[in-house]
Amino acid sequence: MVNRRDDLPPPELGELGMMAGALRHRGPDEFGLYRDRTAGLAHARLSIIDLATGQQPLTNERGTLWISFNGEIFNYLELRDELAARGHRFQTRSDTEVIVHAYEEWGADAFRRLNGQWALALWDADRSELALARDPFGVRPLYVTEHRGRLLFASEVKALFAADPSLPRRIDPAGLDQVFTFWSPVAPQTVFAGIEELEPGTVRIYSRHGVRQAKAYEPAFPSGVNSDPPSLDRAVEEVRAALADATSLRMLRADVPVGSYLSGGLDSSLIAALGLRAKGSQFLTFSMRFEDAEYDETVYQRAMAAHLGSEHHEVVVSRSDIARVFPDVVLHSERPVLRTAPAPLYLLSKLVHDAGLKVVLTGEGADEMFAGYDLFREARIRRFWARQPASLRRPRLLERLYPYLERSPVAQQAVARQFFGRGLDRWQEPGFGHEPRWSSTSAVKRLFSGDLRASLAGVDSRARLLDSLPAAFPSWGPLAQDQFLEVHTLLSGYLLSSQGDRMLMAHSVEGRFPFLDRRVAALAESLPPSYKLRVLDEKHVLKLAAKDLLPKAVLDRPKQPYRAPDALSFAGPDAQGWIAEVASPKAVAEAGCFEPAAVQQLLAKCMAKGRSGQFSNADNMGVVGVLSTQLVHHYFVRQAPAAAPPARVKTTIDCLAAVDRSV
Repeated sequence: MVNRRDDLPPPELGELGMMAGALRHRGPDEFGLYRDRTAGLAHARLSIIDLATGQQPLTNERGTLWISFNGEIFNYLELRDELAARGHRFQTRSDTEVIVHAYEEWGADAFRRLNGQWALALWDADRSELALARDPFGVRPLYVTEHRGRLLFASEVKALFAADPSLPRRIDPAGLDQVFTFWSPVAPQTVFAGIEELEPGTVRIYSRHGVRQAKAYEPAFPSGVNSDPPSLDRAVEEVRAALADATSLRMLRADVPVGSYLSGGLDSSLIAALGLRAKGSQFLTFSMRFEDAEYDETVYQRAMAAHLGSEHHEVVVSRSDIARVFPDVVLHSERPVLRTAPAPLYLLSKLVHDAGLKVVLTGEGADEMFAGYDLFREARIRRFWARQPASLRRPRLLERLYPYLERSPVAQQAVARQFFGRGLDRWQEPGFGHEPRWSSTSAVKRLFSGDLRASLAGVDSRARLLDSLPAAFPSWGPLAQDQFLEVHTLLSGYLLSSQGDRMLMAHSVEGRFPFLDRRVAALAESLPPSYKLRVLDEKHVLKLAAKDLLPKAVLDRPKQPYRAPDALSFAGPDAQGWIAEVASPKAVAEAGCFEPAAVQQLLAKCMAKGRSGQFSNADNMGVVGVLSTQLVHHYFVRQAPAAAPPARVKTTIDCLAAVDRSV
């Protein structure tokens, strides 16, 4: 926290301790506090690098520049050598101290040199200046609000509420509208009124002269057609080498053991194979299995684990398991979700924690970097169709999509043509590739209450998003545009948050993402579109790079994206009691987000279908979206989040008392 007015008293150590306590799940190993007359920093540490001397908040030699940092900088040893050659002296072996000296040396430009995942605050006590920064893809969260002359910032919203009980707690209609359009809020928007999320790849500096913000990262998609691309064989070599190095850094730059998630698909299997090569032996892998055969990938997971010779751990997930942990999932995600997919990942991270590990590698980011989603194939078909909209043959290509879905959106040709054929005349406009998903998600807004609809008059989430695109966006090719929007919306706000960081950190586990290494990402962005999406073959160059690393059964398997049972998890005789509490007509009316009658009708439909029924995509999203929104209201608006006790602080640097003491 930082005072933005001179007449305010110094931050209280008790408030800082409450903030750290609210984040103990993110860092249970050590707690540290710093304060002076203007600023206070609190840190909850998950000890991974430099276990002995990496305590935070950490400072420079003169005690003038202080940092609280969540994340890892994987090129810190190279930066440390460069900074030492420039005269900087180090007291620890931590990556945290490297950030402090890098900021001293290069200022805000330092963040362009970092290769890692971070959310951090740097307080310059001499200049009364605060810098907040976040990694390029938003792996680590960072929330900010100003209230009564104070700036509050934290990794999670619950820490902001713990710092100041008077902070208003209201759901922001614009944030909710974005969730029911893009599946998540798009930073800086959140679902809480008055609270911002720092945008990924951004540094924001608060000083006596005001606030300034700059991008420390911009995507590197080429403009126009690359006239001299590398050969496909060369690209395969470069991708494999870059990914091997990125995986090795994330495997070996830790002072604790590192395991790997193993879904049974190409991405996590490739990362696990490269991780084992870097580690050499004693490798642990972790998988989730489903009782529902439609979602289960056990045969591929076990085939890959046997190929690796890893010590393999499994957790079996049922529908009732999903319903049981769903309130905890929402409490940690701090936003509504439209799928139950985070719940099994919550259970998977618990499996990792129970096995004694703090760090796992994951394959997240491969589909965004190398065009692996059906959305990209779908957009290519629709653009191809749009050039001859009267063609009867071109839309038949849609039948090659979504083979893994029992209720595939392309199963009925007439319906598929009507749905995917909308807006074909706008095929050259930004957002064209995402419009079908945005439209189908927005259909759930039929459940919105009249008051919420009225408050959203004049709000156009899609227009707001498209108006904020980078200046270079129009010069990129169609696939690059689709990839950028996927990263900017779904990856950052949902996959790396609700399914990623929040589910991992709920059990004090750090996820590491080799596909989001800055060099891997830049290489992927630079490649010709045909290397990534070759006609309709997704991740073409990545498959070639993995060819001799994976068993044939895994490499050649049909694509099956990660999914989990949705609405049916909340149906049947063992439906959880919390559903009746948060979704009662009274509770729905009190939250004010949905029409109680419409919600009751939808839930009755869900319960009537029981464990054997099937739901439309809209009903699935509706059930999950309503229940998760009601849980957000229950935990964060209707009642204050359960107050965690203050952290047992190991180190307190209290500049008011001019002491540095351990407690």
